[in-house]
Amino acid sequence: MLQIFSDFASWLVYQLLGVAAETKLGDALHFFVEDTSKIFVLLVVMIYLIALIRASLNVEWVRDYLAAKHRGIGYLLGSGFGAITPFCSCSSIPVFLGFTSAGIPIGITMAFLITSPLINEVAVVLLLGLLGWKFTLLYIVVGMSVGILGGVFLDAIRSERWLQSFAADALKKGRQSEHRGIAPKGAAVMSLAERHQFARQEAMDIFGRIWKWVIIGVGAGAALHGFVPDGWIEAHLGDGQWWSVPAAVLLGIPLYSNATGVIPIIDSLITKGLPVGTTLAFCMSTVAASFPEFILLKQVMQWKLLAILFFMLLTAFTLVGWIFNFMTPFI
Repeated sequence: MLQIFSDFASWLVYQLLGVAAETKLGDALHFFVEDTSKIFVLLVVMIYLIALIRASLNVEWVRDYLAAKHRGIGYLLGSGFGAITPFCSCSSIPVFLGFTSAGIPIGITMAFLITSPLINEVAVVLLLGLLGWKFTLLYIVVGMSVGILGGVFLDAIRSERWLQSFAADALKKGRQSEHRGIAPKGAAVMSLAERHQFARQEAMDIFGRIWKWVIIGVGAGAALHGFVPDGWIEAHLGDGQWWSVPAAVLLGIPLYSNATGVIPIIDSLITKGLPVGTTLAFCMSTVAASFPEFILLKQVMQWKLLAILFFMLLTAFTLVGWIFNFMTPFI
């Protein structure tokens, strides 16, 4: 399925536009076209399907189910859902809005949002072949732990205060059982045509707010992807010294990728001798704490919440890198 987007990018850039594949410009343009088209399709399809589900199911039941559980189980469920959904942060936004609209606590929602870009089933399969089951299992445990602990911390500081107004209003309305377009308990069920209309309008509204940020985010990532010299990263991250992990995290911030696309980078860096922990810290930062991702998340969060989330993730990824580097001789 994903090969379609790569083939489309190759046709548009290399054949129609005539840009040579071996050039930095060709590499950057191919990255931009492939990821932009892929994200746009994912956004439209996922927003529509999620809105359709929201209109078809009793979202209040989901909220009540999570509310009835111990909050710790809620964090685990949110992180677990993030781990099995193949979304990057930008395509997680519709799900994030669905969670807030259902009145689900912000910490559970953030546990999902943090975990989702870090782990998906394709990345897990690739990691199994690259690093073996022990590293893969440790990566899953650590990734979910980052999401769960992040959710706990953000709930503790009442981070819902710093959502954008429309997301905060959705959360408030969800808690008051006034979800737009969803029939309350005991009310008539929406018809198929009504559900389709609701989902269509939801997709148009959300896509209209964030499409320009997708262009900006992927464009920044494509420029860096195509023009950062080969071998530069490996040559500047040291040889396992303690400072190489935070340095790798900082270097990953301007870049852009997803958990699946970053696996070849992990393979390349480890093959060239970079320590596993340093490599994973760099790649986790690229996936979940990059500037392009945070430009997109600005649509649902205020600057204060973005800053807290940003520094929390940088601290977590640095600790993850040190843990992996320390444990490598024993695994």
